[in-house]
Amino acid sequence: MYRPVATATPRGGLPSDSGDSVVTLDQVPRWSDAEHRLSLDYESEDPSFSNSYFADPLASSSGAESSGNGMVSRFPVDHEINSKIYLWRGNPWNLEVDTVVNSTNENLDEAHSSPGLHAAAGPGLAEECATLGGCRTGMAKVTNARVIHTVGPKYAVKYHTAAENALSHCYRSCLELLIENGLKSIAMGCIYTEAKNYPREPAAHVAIRTVRRFLEKQKDKISAVVFCTTTASDTEIYKRLLPLYFPRDKHEEEVAISKLPADVGDENGETIIDERKIRIKPLPKKNIPKPPKAPVEPPVSDVGLIRRNSSYLDSYLDPAFMSLIKDPDQRRKEQWEKTAQAQSGWNCAKMLGFGDLGGPPLSAAEEYSLHSRYLAKANSLNLSEIAEMKIVYRGGVDSEGRPVMVVVGAHFLLRCLDLERFVLYVVKEFEPLIQKPYSIVYFHSAASLQLQPDLGWMRRLQQVLGRKHQRNLHAIYVLHPTFHLKATIFTLQLLVDNVVWKKVVYVDRLLQLFRYVPREQLTIPDFVFQHDLEVNGGKGLIVDPRTKYVYQRP
Repeated sequence: MYRPVATATPRGGLPSDSGDSVVTLDQVPRWSDAEHRLSLDYESEDPSFSNSYFADPLASSSGAESSGNGMVSRFPVDHEINSKIYLWRGNPWNLEVDTVVNSTNENLDEAHSSPGLHAAAGPGLAEECATLGGCRTGMAKVTNARVIHTVGPKYAVKYHTAAENALSHCYRSCLELLIENGLKSIAMGCIYTEAKNYPREPAAHVAIRTVRRFLEKQKDKISAVVFCTTTASDTEIYKRLLPLYFPRDKHEEEVAISKLPADVGDENGETIIDERKIRIKPLPKKNIPKPPKAPVEPPVSDVGLIRRNSSYLDSYLDPAFMSLIKDPDQRRKEQWEKTAQAQSGWNCAKMLGFGDLGGPPLSAAEEYSLHSRYLAKANSLNLSEIAEMKIVYRGGVDSEGRPVMVVVGAHFLLRCLDLERFVLYVVKEFEPLIQKPYSIVYFHSAASLQLQPDLGWMRRLQQVLGRKHQRNLHAIYVLHPTFHLKATIFTLQLLVDNVVWKKVVYVDRLLQLFRYVPREQLTIPDFVFQHDLEVNGGKGLIVDPRTKYVYQRP
């Protein structure tokens, strides 16, 4: 058993590392203990994460607001699993458990390890780490001192999916080593470190759901998993998120249905990547005749027919996959037929000035390929001149924690804007957001004075952004809409995309917008305030001329 060098005594509802005797698991509250239950609606008073961009980008309503409404819980109540979970404020090595987890770097250096561990364990630990030959990111290794060393990933928004899966693999590798070495209890701190820039709350989602999925399969081989936190913010994050994945009664399970993120990973807790789910159905069992003793070569004229006679496979292979491997001549012919059919149906739209709405609809594989090409090109270019125009820029989060993208219509100067480079910039800026539910705020204030792109261009932009944008877009909040804009959006619903443009929410006043997106989460141009005063006559509003902050009249 791992013998701690210090202990902890209760403080603030959770024990902490102070005292002279060791801390046994009997002194640490189980998650299932009723007296330690907390509300799912708990709101932290710590501003370090309650108002940050990553306040909870993964948390999105995936069901009803207050009950499951018949939905099946993805993490049902399991009292046996809950009895194995502990939450403790303090360092893992102060507990009397079989093994502890050390978050370190690939070289297993003492300087990059969990602060205080090497001092507690003595010089022998560093000497043994030097013999392990390092450790790759996402993997784990164990030493004779029964310390499991793992390397957490560096975080970048651009590669957040890879970071999520690498972090999930860290926790799973530690638990696998626990079982392989015949051990039963483990104490693990937050593997995601500040030095690697991993946002706290998204990382906690990954940690907790990975442990839950592992225990569902291996609960008979593990007696205790202790989540150890060393800061107040991490402690409160775990208090709020644990009920989502380890509900202790039916009420918590029902509330969790509406508060769980849309993506809670696969059976191991890893993030699911839709584009990589290429499914090949099993082929039917058929009696294949034995070949003749002397194989007969087919005539040259029949070789092409034999190679192309694969129609029986089409019904057994995934359509997205088949669209990539079909015979090139057949694909080209189908593309021409689609184009001709679409162009004959949309000539009237072009004559009415809506732009070119022709062209065939793209398949999922074609949209993914188009989006990938644009994203690769955008990442290779310097698009700073587009960024300086402040047409599109990142905001904070809306009232439910979804990231927000801001679009300023009056800054869209069509005469001096390279539309192709603008599309590249939009793809690059939207890429981190469209992976999860998000919102758009569009300031139409004074935008009617500028020329706007036609519907054909809007259709093309949506194709480039892809289906993830369509699926994860929560709402488009349009401030100060005009009659012409509403007519345009109605046309977009009819001719371009009924799914995306049905999500438009018209907002006539700034105060009304602040109900959906808090004021402090938006950077608003000065002229928007002025336009709001002109349109609404200042009714119910007071604008601070220095800070431009809007207050409601008493």
